[in-house]
Amino acid sequence: MTNQEENINAPSPFSLRNVRLFIAFRVFFNARFYYPVFTILFLDYGLTIEQFALLNTVWAVTIFFSEVPSGALADIIGRKKLLLLTSCLMIVELSLIAFVPLGNSKLIFAAFLLNRVLSGLAEAMASGADEALTYDTLMQKGLAGKWPKVLSVQMRFRAVAVMISVTLGSIVYDSHAMNRILHFLGSSISLTQETTMRFPIYLTLILGFLAFATVCMMEEPQETATEEPLCIKQAFYKTMQAGKWIMACPFALAIIMIAMCYDHSLRMIVTMTSQYFRVVGLPDASFGIIGAAMAVLGLITPRIAEHMVISYSAKKNIAITGAIALLGLFGLTSFSIFYGLLAVALVFTGLTFTSFFTSHYLNSITPSEMRATVLSFKGMMFNLSYALIGIFFAALMKAQESKIISNQPHLGKQMVENLAFRDSIGYFAPYLLILMLIGFIFFRQGLGNKPKIYKNNF
Repeated sequence: MTNQEENINAPSPFSLRNVRLFIAFRVFFNARFYYPVFTILFLDYGLTIEQFALLNTVWAVTIFFSEVPSGALADIIGRKKLLLLTSCLMIVELSLIAFVPLGNSKLIFAAFLLNRVLSGLAEAMASGADEALTYDTLMQKGLAGKWPKVLSVQMRFRAVAVMISVTLGSIVYDSHAMNRILHFLGSSISLTQETTMRFPIYLTLILGFLAFATVCMMEEPQETATEEPLCIKQAFYKTMQAGKWIMACPFALAIIMIAMCYDHSLRMIVTMTSQYFRVVGLPDASFGIIGAAMAVLGLITPRIAEHMVISYSAKKNIAITGAIALLGLFGLTSFSIFYGLLAVALVFTGLTFTSFFTSHYLNSITPSEMRATVLSFKGMMFNLSYALIGIFFAALMKAQESKIISNQPHLGKQMVENLAFRDSIGYFAPYLLILMLIGFIFFRQGLGNKPKIYKNNF
């Protein structure tokens, strides 16, 4: 019997409890109702734009410094224990801003600061641990080849959850919308914005408790469970071991480095889509609808990626992803509604493919004993590059604004910002193209030589 026939006749991976719980955890942990109003939520609490930028820098720095150590801890103490801690951190960080009283600006800033630190820790701890636990469960049952199917289904469930959360979150946040609904139902209650702005937080907090309950039902795979005592020295040794393994495995290094180039370029665009939509002339009320439409796209792209990992080589899939990313970034420079929305869809597609292929290829070659640590290394590199491009983009915007002001001093502040934004977006495609050329020159050999399981003795 061929490997392909064995794969077809194998039992469904979704018959495994850990696999179903993994999908549920990803949905509960990532479907945040406040995402469509993320920026204005901070402002409505009384924070400034400068404080918002500072808080998200703290979030990114926290993830960077805790990403790999948390992966090492997952490999040492067990992935389930780390996921339980992750869920607890999610509950605490949401509770801080859900119940902080208004009026005291210092207290509010302190609550959001602690929220960003705990949120960063939770993101870092979840990164890699849930995948490692699930992939090892599949390996024990001889179903590791079904991982692309699991990834595809997980991403599609997550897309549906995001579609619901961004739509519902934007509605419950708006006091006018909520009052119209209440009056339609015959209620005389009138809600203020100070009340409704917390509703998306409350809904997400409920998901935090559901995430905790989901992890409680997971089971640590026997081969990965450990009774070793928690030791910081041991965690750093595990981190160094995984780092040496990555450097000694050309395929793993190539996947991480090239995917990092794609991820930070596309993710920066995704975080700025609302500003892009404003510049092209779309009304703010349409942002939630567009977000839901992008979530619908997320139902399709994982299935395509699943087919691609079966049909094409890693090198070809990475090249196709790069072509989609470049086409999207070049398309953004049109700043037209039709082509701009099409370009944004390509950006989201490229980011989905990057996430899918990176997870599939790294999990397929990484030894079980260091799986979470290696995945955390990947997350650390992605977040480091994302933080750096954020700094570079801010500097580029500042330079463009100064240039525009010197040439056209009569323009208003908003017009200057919009023109600087248009000019700065034009740098993304050439920037990614240069990174891709460098990446393929240095790592093309690694991409063409995928090992089944690449082990080294350290």
